Amino acid sequence: MEYVKLGSTGLDVSRICLGGMSFGVPGQGDNNWSLDEDASRPFIRRALEAGVNFFDTANVYSAGTSEEILGRALVEYADRAEIVLATKLRGPMRPGPNGAGLSRKAVMTEIDNSLRRLGTDHVDLYQIHSWDPATPIEVTMEALHDVVKAGKALHIGASTMWAWQFAKAQHTADLGGWTRFSTMQNHYNLLYREEEREMLPLCADQGVGVIPWSPLARGRLTRDWDATTTRSEIDMWGDLYQETDRVIVERVAEVAEKRGVPRAQVALAWLLSNPTVTAPIVGATKVGHLDDAIAAVDLELDTTEIALLEEPYQPHTVGRYLLELRRP
Repeated sequence: MEYVKLGSTGLDVSRICLGGMSFGVPGQGDNNWSLDEDASRPFIRRALEAGVNFFDTANVYSAGTSEEILGRALVEYADRAEIVLATKLRGPMRPGPNGAGLSRKAVMTEIDNSLRRLGTDHVDLYQIHSWDPATPIEVTMEALHDVVKAGKALHIGASTMWAWQFAKAQHTADLGGWTRFSTMQNHYNLLYREEEREMLPLCADQGVGVIPWSPLARGRLTRDWDATTTRSEIDMWGDLYQETDRVIVERVAEVAEKRGVPRAQVALAWLLSNPTVTAPIVGATKVGHLDDAIAAVDLELDTTEIALLEEPYQPHTVGRYLLELRRP
């Protein structure tokens, strides 16, 4: 495993981050395809054995049970001082008023709930899952700063927003003398490269660590275009991609065949070749998913292969998830 600095935090993280969205009690929350605790633990242990020290989850994943499963496994298998543990907040955790969002009340409530579920006294990275248009960013940034000063989080990060929103949040933190975001967890892969226009240059300029979600495009980069999976058939974000992406999927297969490696390794190696990317967040529901991610760290694509993969890309409509974030 290779390690790299996480933005300007000084933290050393593995080039692969294991995501916790696939861990949780099935049927809890919106996730019906997650792995229960017995099925999840081997993936966490295998990641640790391979040198992965970076783990990401969220309070909303499987209604908090992802945090519980990950937390118990890390307590048993790992040295907490060597682990970089990240979680997120914003999504609905209970019905009724104040059950979601980024108000001061939500931030203070959810950090304590996450720490309890994770079984730790702090997280290394506490992230907002997306922008909250119903809460002034000044309120959120000051609350997050207080979480850091209380020692409950070492650093803070953001995810899934417009570049102007991220820039506004950083400027707000500067004006208030508050903690800035150290990371951006954004949607970025071979099939969705709109982040190259503004977000990635912004992060590079500001020394922000980039930890993309869905690096394999919900698995589309790992299988034939018309193939489906249980998750793809029920995925609420299934419309993120378009027919013109078929050519890119075919080229990933072409490069993989010539290299004699699985397609997932090629797609991840492409991401890792971008110096702005710190560590893709990979999910795993089969052992091969994790093994491919780990092997991708050692796969170096040449300039010809990179050009072949990138050439067919066509601009995409901004993801529906971003458009929906305009609504309170």
